[in-house]
Amino acid sequence: MKKTVFAGFGGQGVLMMGYVFAVAAMRDGREVTYLPAYGAEMRGGTANCTVVVSDEEIFSPVSSSPDFAVIMNKPSLVKYEGVMNGGGTIFLNSNHVSRELTRDDLTSIRIPAVEIAKELGSERVVNMIMLGAFAAHTRMTSLDSIMNGLSEIVKDTKASIMKLNRRGLDRGAEYILKGDSR
Repeated sequence: MKKTVFAGFGGQGVLMMGYVFAVAAMRDGREVTYLPAYGAEMRGGTANCTVVVSDEEIFSPVSSSPDFAVIMNKPSLVKYEGVMNGGGTIFLNSNHVSRELTRDDLTSIRIPAVEIAKELGSERVVNMIMLGAFAAHTRMTSLDSIMNGLSEIVKDTKASIMKLNRRGLDRGAEYILKGDSR
């Protein structure tokens, strides 16, 4: 059983990242729970979701000690670093989180997602870049499964936007696989 929290400001695609990951893992035949939460402000407020993926039945969607965190902003790092399982990994959007981790029993993987998104021509894919990096590192699901999950969720999205999302996933994964993040 692996527990992941996705966290950032509303409008950064945090809930979408978690939901797409959950659908992809579920379609891969895994047991999954998805628990979203967001502040009353919505866009610009806080948003987070927890996804638990397991090969066995999951009895609680609550993840008090995540193994992984995908962090899009500094307030989310402050909130979640202290509750991570020892030995866990935090994926940081390094364009919005500059500080180092305060715990030495965690690994950080820094992805300049905004910078990569600008290279792709749209900051709307920052979340897909982070999700691609997460998927490449954890191998809990494939990029193809993520795209299938995304296609299932946003059925009527233009082909050009889906291609951009795929490019974002691929670039995030490439960043990890090339070893640029350490």
